[in-house]
Amino acid sequence: MIKPLLRAVFFVLMLSFGYQFGYAQKERAEIADNNKWNFADMYQSDEAWQVAKNQLIKESEKVLAFKGNIGQSAKNLLDYLRFSDDFYKEGSRLYLYASLKSDVDIRNQENLSRLKDIQQVFIDYGQKSSFATPEIAALSKETIDKFMQEEPGLVVYKMPLENLLRMKEHTLSPEEEAIMAKTGLIIGTPSAVYGIYSDAEMTFPTATLSDGTEVVVNKTVYGKYRASANRADREIVFKAFWDHFKTYEGTFGEMLNGQVKVDIFQAQARHYKSALEAALKPDNIPVDVYYSLVENVNKNLPTFYRYLKLKKRMLGVDQLKYSDLYAPTVKGVELKYTYEEARELIPDALKPLGKEYVEVIEKAFDNRWIDVYPNAGKASGAYSNGAAYDVHPYILMNYNGQYNEVSTLAHELGHTMQSYYSNKTQPYATADYATFVAEVASTFNEALLSEKMKKELKDDDLRLSLLMSMLDGFKGTLFRQTQFAEFELKIHEAAEAGTPLTGQVLSDIYGDITRKYYGHDKKICLVDDNISMEWAYIPHFYMNFYVFQYSTSFVASQALVDQVLNKEKGAKERYLEFLSAGGSDYPIALLKNAGVDMLSPEPFDRVIAKMNGIMDEIEKILDKKK
Repeated sequence: MIKPLLRAVFFVLMLSFGYQFGYAQKERAEIADNNKWNFADMYQSDEAWQVAKNQLIKESEKVLAFKGNIGQSAKNLLDYLRFSDDFYKEGSRLYLYASLKSDVDIRNQENLSRLKDIQQVFIDYGQKSSFATPEIAALSKETIDKFMQEEPGLVVYKMPLENLLRMKEHTLSPEEEAIMAKTGLIIGTPSAVYGIYSDAEMTFPTATLSDGTEVVVNKTVYGKYRASANRADREIVFKAFWDHFKTYEGTFGEMLNGQVKVDIFQAQARHYKSALEAALKPDNIPVDVYYSLVENVNKNLPTFYRYLKLKKRMLGVDQLKYSDLYAPTVKGVELKYTYEEARELIPDALKPLGKEYVEVIEKAFDNRWIDVYPNAGKASGAYSNGAAYDVHPYILMNYNGQYNEVSTLAHELGHTMQSYYSNKTQPYATADYATFVAEVASTFNEALLSEKMKKELKDDDLRLSLLMSMLDGFKGTLFRQTQFAEFELKIHEAAEAGTPLTGQVLSDIYGDITRKYYGHDKKICLVDDNISMEWAYIPHFYMNFYVFQYSTSFVASQALVDQVLNKEKGAKERYLEFLSAGGSDYPIALLKNAGVDMLSPEPFDRVIAKMNGIMDEIEKILDKKK
């Protein structure tokens, strides 16, 4: 998350794991305008963007006037903070415009050039303003308290200033901060190379399906056929896809090794004990929260194994394989919805959150906040980005009509609503919310959608399909993301201990963890050797300990959903206040105020009990159908 006072050129994109579209890709011009973003909400044209960027560069020079003066008076401090807010508010809008333009066609070099231009503006400004954080950090708490009494305008900066003082030991000298700012020229390179290579330039193999059809097994085809009802086709596509990835093991290894080195360098430069502490401490998250999540999930792997055994039973296979995990479990049943149907279904599912909430959701559909369909060159996956504080959030989708994409859209609308409420309610200084709470709103929406579907689907086969989809959500968000988190932790610990992270080393670590999670040695689910390359498919490993927050947020959201649906007194109001809180408090405190204590085992125990309850219901239906 971008921190007030310590902002960098980094905007978290809320990508949805494992989601790849299955339609043949159209050219962008073939898609109706009402299903594409309206960039004019930010700037009327590329030329207008260029004018605004040049004006921002001109304004940025004025920051030098604050050097040596910020701590001299309350007025000086307030003037600097407001100047900084103005710069980042406009800069964020410029960055978002460039980023979104690039994502709709990664191949377009003009779009890429625009993105690099605004990144350079941030890097240059970071160097010019590198004196500011050390100057503020040099002030005592007593001085800042005194300044706040003298200047009421400083009250909105209470939380950012408190956080900056808390992080004082990790603030460097002005000269060192200037050097750290210059590293912005290179620290994004591993991620940028990975994105361009894996989404635009990587070649893919050809495979022959069971009926003799030849297909190019790219990400689109892999996403389609891994969910095929034809087991032979699943295995053909899995083998072709992951064997091909294996041939690039060294290349992908160097990319991820580069990212881990960036994480460790930044942690060591700022005197953190580890890269993990560096990722969590700015949000005041104890590292024990991370370790506890991994420990609790490992302790509850028998519950995950129960899910895998159910998957095996429903598929009717003698031995479950990793290539079976995305297969439809109920023959002849496939939940499909057109985008127009999703537009009706989602707002109806979200009614428990009130009229205003639903009205904003409908505004997102009506006013082109969503870029709906895949097109040639478009970034894969899905995300919501609310970086344009005084505009509105933007959602990227690659909608294909499957139920999981309806759920993905509800998920991204959750992010959008948190950004919308925080931007609307909070001053710019505290509008940004921490990544630790970023997935609560998204998974909350998914849960409401599932509850609506459970009530409406009475047919046993349809219910089975839905209930398994819900379990797939537990698998994908709680267990799979924690599996990723354990991998991320182990590769950073290995690198910090001096182990060179080659592609083979990364594959060995990932393979061992995956076999453990899926019970390979217990023959619960067989994991082929080439699956050890799956780490190269996950973009979130370039986001510095992001993935564990999918799991923690999922645990929190399940507890909050239960409170709202059970109509506990004040539950809905507390939740909406949480969405509106932005970064006005630390994330653990915000969740506690909303009604869930993430430092206790109770939320995790509750989510495991909920998962077992769904499996109980599935087994009842299956036993009845015998």
